[in-house]
Amino acid sequence: MGLTKSWALSLVLLGFVLFDTGFSTPLKANETWGYVDVREGAHMFWWLYYSDSPSASFSQLPLVMWLQGGPGGSSCGFGNFEEIGPLDRDLNLRKTSWVQYSSVLFVDNPVGTGFSYVDTETAYATDVATVASDMLVLLKNFFNERKEFQKVPFYIFSESYGGKMAAAISLELNKAVVKGSLKCNFAGVALGDSWISPLDSVMTWGPYLYTMSLLDDNGLGEVSAAAEDVKQAVNQGQYLKATALWSVTESVVEKNTNGVNFYNILTQEPEDSVTGVGYLSLLARRHIGPLHRQSLSELMNGKIRKKLGIIPKNVTWGGQSEEVFGSMSGDFMKPVVDVVDQLLDAGVNVTVYNGQLDLIVDTMGQEQWVKRLKWAGLPSFNKLRWMPLDDPVSPGGTGAFYKIYKNFSFYWILKAGHMIPSDQGEMALEMLKMITQQD
Repeated sequence: MGLTKSWALSLVLLGFVLFDTGFSTPLKANETWGYVDVREGAHMFWWLYYSDSPSASFSQLPLVMWLQGGPGGSSCGFGNFEEIGPLDRDLNLRKTSWVQYSSVLFVDNPVGTGFSYVDTETAYATDVATVASDMLVLLKNFFNERKEFQKVPFYIFSESYGGKMAAAISLELNKAVVKGSLKCNFAGVALGDSWISPLDSVMTWGPYLYTMSLLDDNGLGEVSAAAEDVKQAVNQGQYLKATALWSVTESVVEKNTNGVNFYNILTQEPEDSVTGVGYLSLLARRHIGPLHRQSLSELMNGKIRKKLGIIPKNVTWGGQSEEVFGSMSGDFMKPVVDVVDQLLDAGVNVTVYNGQLDLIVDTMGQEQWVKRLKWAGLPSFNKLRWMPLDDPVSPGGTGAFYKIYKNFSFYWILKAGHMIPSDQGEMALEMLKMITQQD
């Protein structure tokens, strides 16, 4: 489709340039973007912001790659304009942008997500192994083309299903770095509200909601029974069935909580009426839909598309997201706890961080799989008492707790749901600085 070369039509925009696409806010950060053909018929879109720190050059600051969840959520869209990019959805400067302290690489991953696209249905990824393989192709291109980043500390930050993908990607990346087939200074991976052990999340939904007074005894019984069905399917290795039963369990939760928001239990969003669709379409709309709200979709397919100038005419931002989710459905409920163990054993710095108000990946479930790690340092980690972090918005109050032992750390972020940078931007920024050793 005219994009057969890696980094084809990549553009660089210098700072303080105003665009004729309606942008009223000039960016301080330099930008560049493009496509990489990761496989035949599979084209992955990326967008890089160089850091805009007034006190240090980009070469003195880390590089962060941000991976969105779903699968099918767009990093270049949601992560960029709703969470950590230099501009918000209204194209105003974001005070808590991560670009202040790092260069940020957004990647629409897996292929078919956001502005990434495939030429045929057979080109969609069906498991995290393929996702990791595709990303390694992109990263090799990135660090070969931009050698100035080869010595800069490189971190992978993630959210939701992006964490599951980040774990798999990090393992393959570390192997490639050790082998010498990829040159970069891989410094660690951060797993935010991540789908590392799906069953641990589902099995703790009932107890979590019950302790938060969002379920009564009858509701707890119904949610727990539905979760047990998911557990049975997972234990039998029937992962596609488990995904379907996961959808059923979500419906049971919604019925008994009067529609609790899975992404933040203190906010309530009425579910759009959806009839005549299969459970995969329902799941995609439930969990990809919030990442593709109309206002963001209009921005990405309007001003942003015009600004980028390289998006093929037949590609719509988010147009293949449901297909991405559906293609990964057989892999969706598989755990990757063993991958985290391998990362820790290999000496990779691993961070887990979670929002207090998140339901879909509740902190109780995260703590359960962490406690089952086989990592040799776990007993010493468990003996540590967590330490409080001051709330940057309300000095004197507590914004988070954390524990660190050797190459593993855990951050409990208070007053935040699934999308921590959106809910607690200042606290997320402080966490970023700690993880990347800027504090």
